[in-house]
Amino acid sequence: MDKILEAVMMSSYPNNVKQGLVRRVIEAIKQPMDSEQCWSMLEFSTKLYLMGDTKFKREIGKEVLEVYGHYHPEEFEEFFNVRFLLSLLQEGYGPVGKRSLYVLDYIHLGLQFILESPSASDIFSLLRIEVLRKVCERPGPKQCAKISKLLSQHPQCVPTGKHQILFCQQLIRCIGQFQCISEGEDDIMEFLDHVNKVSGLLQKIWRAQTSSILPSLKELFTIISSTEEQEAPSNALASVVQYVPLELMDGVIRNLTNDDSITDVQMMTAISRMIDWVSWPLGKNIDKWIIALLKGLAAVKKFSILIEVTLLKIEKVFSKLLYPIVREGALSVLLYMLLSFQHSHEAFHLLLPHIPRLVASLNKEDSNSATSCLEQLAELIHSMFFRFSGFPDLYEPVMEAVKALPIPNEDRIKHLLGQNAWTSQKNELACFYPRLASKSDTGKIGLINLGNTCYMNSIIQALFMASDFRHSVLNLTESNSQPLMTKLQWLFAFLEHSQRPAVSPEGFLSASWPPWFSPGAQQDCSEYLKYLLDRLHEEEKTGKRIYRKLKESNLMPQAEERHYLNKTLIEKMFGGKMMTKIRCLKCLNVSSREEAFTDLSLAFPPSNRHVRRQSHTAVLPVEEIGPQIIEPPTKPQSQVTESPRRQRKHPVSGEPPVQLLPIETVGFQEAEGQETPFILRSDRDHVSLEAVKDPLLAFGEQTCGSEDSRSVPDLINYFLSPEVLTSENKYHCEKCASLQDAEKVAELTEGPHYLVLTLLRFSFDLRTMKRKKILDNVSIPLVLKLPVLVASEDSGEVCQNRNDRAASCNGFVSVVYDLCSVVVHSGVSSESGHYYCYARECTSTSASSPPRDGAPKSTSDKQLDFEIQWYLFNDTRVSFSSFESVSNVTSFFPKDTAYVLFYRQRPCKQSWAMHEAVSDAVWLHGEPSPTKDLMEAISKDNILYLQEQEKEARNRAAYISTLPKSPLWWRDFDRDKDDEGSSGGCGPAAGGGGSGSFHGLVF
Repeated sequence: MDKILEAVMMSSYPNNVKQGLVRRVIEAIKQPMDSEQCWSMLEFSTKLYLMGDTKFKREIGKEVLEVYGHYHPEEFEEFFNVRFLLSLLQEGYGPVGKRSLYVLDYIHLGLQFILESPSASDIFSLLRIEVLRKVCERPGPKQCAKISKLLSQHPQCVPTGKHQILFCQQLIRCIGQFQCISEGEDDIMEFLDHVNKVSGLLQKIWRAQTSSILPSLKELFTIISSTEEQEAPSNALASVVQYVPLELMDGVIRNLTNDDSITDVQMMTAISRMIDWVSWPLGKNIDKWIIALLKGLAAVKKFSILIEVTLLKIEKVFSKLLYPIVREGALSVLLYMLLSFQHSHEAFHLLLPHIPRLVASLNKEDSNSATSCLEQLAELIHSMFFRFSGFPDLYEPVMEAVKALPIPNEDRIKHLLGQNAWTSQKNELACFYPRLASKSDTGKIGLINLGNTCYMNSIIQALFMASDFRHSVLNLTESNSQPLMTKLQWLFAFLEHSQRPAVSPEGFLSASWPPWFSPGAQQDCSEYLKYLLDRLHEEEKTGKRIYRKLKESNLMPQAEERHYLNKTLIEKMFGGKMMTKIRCLKCLNVSSREEAFTDLSLAFPPSNRHVRRQSHTAVLPVEEIGPQIIEPPTKPQSQVTESPRRQRKHPVSGEPPVQLLPIETVGFQEAEGQETPFILRSDRDHVSLEAVKDPLLAFGEQTCGSEDSRSVPDLINYFLSPEVLTSENKYHCEKCASLQDAEKVAELTEGPHYLVLTLLRFSFDLRTMKRKKILDNVSIPLVLKLPVLVASEDSGEVCQNRNDRAASCNGFVSVVYDLCSVVVHSGVSSESGHYYCYARECTSTSASSPPRDGAPKSTSDKQLDFEIQWYLFNDTRVSFSSFESVSNVTSFFPKDTAYVLFYRQRPCKQSWAMHEAVSDAVWLHGEPSPTKDLMEAISKDNILYLQEQEKEARNRAAYISTLPKSPLWWRDFDRDKDDEGSSGGCGPAAGGGGSGSFHGLVF
């Protein structure tokens, strides 16, 4: 019969004809046959199954074997003996070099027919030993899958006792070497099926014998933490973790993170490889294990590992959000990695270039998975904006990309940040911040945040960028009577000459710390600035008094020189004067008091002062804006009624009405010399004071803001406008000897060299009993014209020069100021949020050389320089910026609002003497050189920094060299976005992604 079957199989008949003939043979062999004939047929069918060169031959061999197993069980059992199986497993079947690949399939086929036979136990014992030997030989995924299939259906063949643990460990090592070479989708699906079968066997063994789980996991960790492997272990190991019971997670993680025998490099390698598992499409609970290990490392304060792995892997995790099949797990890992990395902006900033494209891809996908991902991503991004504010230029493209997505409220953001932080103790992370590789491309140096000290850092940078002040400080001779000024000089010198990317202001912070400030808490930068300037001023005054006492025998200088020399540096740079006049509305008596100031605090006008704009207003050039007149009283005193705190009222004296200049902004000068002014009004000949105090009356159609927008000139106009003192706020008139209604007005009598303006955004809400912040957007002019009251002789001299931009009239001079710095507060309360600073170097056109003929260049002839480079100072980070960013920051980030402004007075004839004095150091010395002691200290610190960099570079190179290599994460982003490829739901969006996208995802 075997000869007949062999003849049929060797014939040239078509397969369908052969199939018919084989059917007849099979029907014949179902009949009783002698033992010799059965043996011959079993040998031939075994040969067909194991060595058949076509699938048809193997199928015929299988069919014949199954018939003999059913109809001739005794002969089959005799043939399928232990010795034959041992030979198959150890020696194989067929000629050398062409051994059959179907031995395991053959054994699996035959086992079903000998389960009840006396030889079954011997065969099972043999297989328990042989399968262990097989997996120790590291077979590929296909052979491992066959072993797993065999053992899954015949658990009697699974090794027992210690051999079982060894078998699980060796099987995990096999999985660690699995590789899918082909990129064809069918081959990939077959590979995934093989991996699933192998890991499924482990699950069954663990369920039956839980004692084998922990030794298996130990072997898994040994594999992924090894730094000696030439190739990284396969991501297929992710399939093993998914079957570990979650109730074991806490114990396993605790043992790992507290095991002193595991080095940091091994732990770093292991967690890095685990994070790569987020790309494994069949894994369940993998994200939970990754997050649990990250939390475990945070619990034992392994922050260096967490920082390294986050910066190394976060972009790769982010790229997996493109793939729906792994999106959920990747998003969970990404959320934890970013929300826990709160000591630095580095991790979040790595993702900024990729966010807009991902958002566009998810919007295009239009699936429930994409929608959910977008919502969570938007929540994450806004949380990062909240935590790491002060980077408007970087964040603007991202803000544009997510503008249509919902914005979480502040409580939700604080909850997310609070529950995910590595530690609540900020000082535990102090040594890890900042991680700065090199000095900023700007050449500027940042300041290290010492724990909510951004308020100080932003003020120091603003003062440093006030070049006249900086030069004066650096040129001061060291004096024991001015310790705080000396510390400021040292800090400025380090900011000027250090090689470090950022320096620590710790010494200056301790010296300038207001005693009522709470350590580690956010403070008001304006309050700090006032305290700092006052301390510096009083310190210098004390030093001068001591100096004069020591020099009493010297001749006294002339009065004018004495007046100037008596001024402190703070008075020269920031000091201005203001005349406050109060006129009794009954007796018209006027009392006045002149006060010095270093900054102007500008309140916001009440919201009820806004009225609708007139649509017929006309545009006027700045020069054509007429004076504003305080009209004489038109009502008797008895008719005065209760009125708002600030309103239009009468002149402050019985003299002829005084004409005031409006606060103006200077337009951009075009090529033809024409200006595009910012001031708009409806009446060419007259602007009422009420209109000046109300920006919506003084301004017509604007392109710079909404109907509720305000500008800095509006706030200054409101500050200088008359205030009626009435009702509970009546004035005690000495002449009347009683409380009377009165009018109060403030006039600037001396403009400071640097004008500091504080926008009073913080207030206490009596209704809610909470501090609040006014978030109104205030447009900031690059150039500001401020009315200053001068003596009549000075006014006449200025008026003679009609070409001078500082035109004057009736005692008021319009002094021009250029914007130097803007300190921005990000947040909704003075007790929280973040400060950062925009700044530029503002110098006179003639600052580099003395003026010819002793006269300054006319401001009308001076081209307004809008090309001066702006910088953005945000603690340790310094970047290039622009005035456009300054102007638009609140439009994109409503909680980021200008708070403190620095303006520098532009030299004019009337004030040239002062400018000549304060700029003398610049003309004579250029950039001042530090003192010898200071220069030595800077040089030593620069050498120390270079040594630190060399040491860190060596350590980091040794550390990173041991880390696992992984596929390039950016291939997911660099792939042609128009490459739709074949369908299948495995690409970046449903239905596409390119033929190789699935392979790139998994492996």
